[in-house]
Amino acid sequence: MNKTVANLFTSPYPTAIQTSLDSLATLARYDPSGRYVAAGRHDGLGVVWDLATRGPVRWLEGHVKGITSIDWSQNSRYVMTSSKDWNVIIWDLASDSDPPRRRATIRFDVPVVSASFHPKNSQIVLVLLSSGEAYIVDLRREYRGRYELCEVQDDSDDESQLGRSRTAFSAARFDPSGKHVFLGTTLGYVLVFNTRTKTMVARHKISGAGIIRGLEFTASGRRMITNSSDRVLRQFSLPVYAAPTADNEYIEQELEPTHRFHDPISKVGWHAMSYSPDGEWLAGGAADDASHKIYIWDSVREGLLASTLDGGRELLTDVHWHPHQPSIASVTNMGNILIWHCPTEERWGAFAGGFEEVDENVEYEEREDEFDIEDEADIARRKMLEEEEDVDIEGGTADAADVAADHLRQPSENDEDTLWALDEPDDDVRGWKMKVLLEDEQD
Repeated sequence: MNKTVANLFTSPYPTAIQTSLDSLATLARYDPSGRYVAAGRHDGLGVVWDLATRGPVRWLEGHVKGITSIDWSQNSRYVMTSSKDWNVIIWDLASDSDPPRRRATIRFDVPVVSASFHPKNSQIVLVLLSSGEAYIVDLRREYRGRYELCEVQDDSDDESQLGRSRTAFSAARFDPSGKHVFLGTTLGYVLVFNTRTKTMVARHKISGAGIIRGLEFTASGRRMITNSSDRVLRQFSLPVYAAPTADNEYIEQELEPTHRFHDPISKVGWHAMSYSPDGEWLAGGAADDASHKIYIWDSVREGLLASTLDGGRELLTDVHWHPHQPSIASVTNMGNILIWHCPTEERWGAFAGGFEEVDENVEYEEREDEFDIEDEADIARRKMLEEEEDVDIEGGTADAADVAADHLRQPSENDEDTLWALDEPDDDVRGWKMKVLLEDEQD
């Protein structure tokens, strides 16, 4: 509640550049605490930056080709990097060495497009390959293996299925609960798989989208945004998916976007998009050939453009929103990481409710009743009435349908998918500390 009240006095989205990190990066990701930023470079090197000191604290030396994705575990102990060198490496930042100790190395036969942790267990990994295949890699002893996710083919038209090429996936993400995997295809579909059973539970057609290039979710998991080859960002309200059935039945449904975000004038494409922590704002990193632009939209109410951030002549390659604050990390084509924030002005009126700031001296006009003597009984009665009034500190009431959907999405203690994910938990627990390494210790 205190965080909500504090945000009322600041802008809900960043407006200016706070600092620049010279990292030679192509992409960057905040960790879940918001204290660190992990950057991937085209030469295969990864860097973990401490935003408090604005200096690198760990160097991830293990890849020989460019890094394609970076992801953090839920408590920031592990960092996962995927690369064009066919490898996925999980780094343990709690180790006493730099580069950190490798917890696991997962090798494939083709370049890796992206890799992401399961939200509840870092031993479950979702991997997307450049060949269009998607795998769930389980590193736990009981469930160890690689499980390919395949689209269900209809049996109604066998002849048409024989001539149909295999579905190629172009984007892959866990939803925030980890219960489902969402895969975007090159044909404009979004397929939904159950993480535990690896079976398809839904297939959604996105009309006019073309190739699905990216997927993002709000923290609640109620809404999803897609980036597609037609240069339009589409936002959808997701249905509640039922548990898998013995017959492997799935939902066949065309999703209608609640909002479409695009630039109708320049018609630029989008390199990346990211939601604010509360899901009310959406940042889109434009694939502009002339400047570094970030578009900020109101994603909840009207979907209108709220602001456009200009980062200069260095073109944009990636965007990621801070997990707790109105701050954005954007990456330039020259490798610099720009940290955007909300500058706070000094407001002397905060120290006295009746204080009013003026730009120049003005002649004060006394109100007629300003110094009138008021009965103390009337003052006490008025204060009592003001104290009895109900004050709305929530800033609004949630829609009944959203509340019901949230209730259905919340994992319960007896939820089979949640229990499966928490079986053999990892050692990524809260309270771990990254050791400060001196130069002689690193050598």
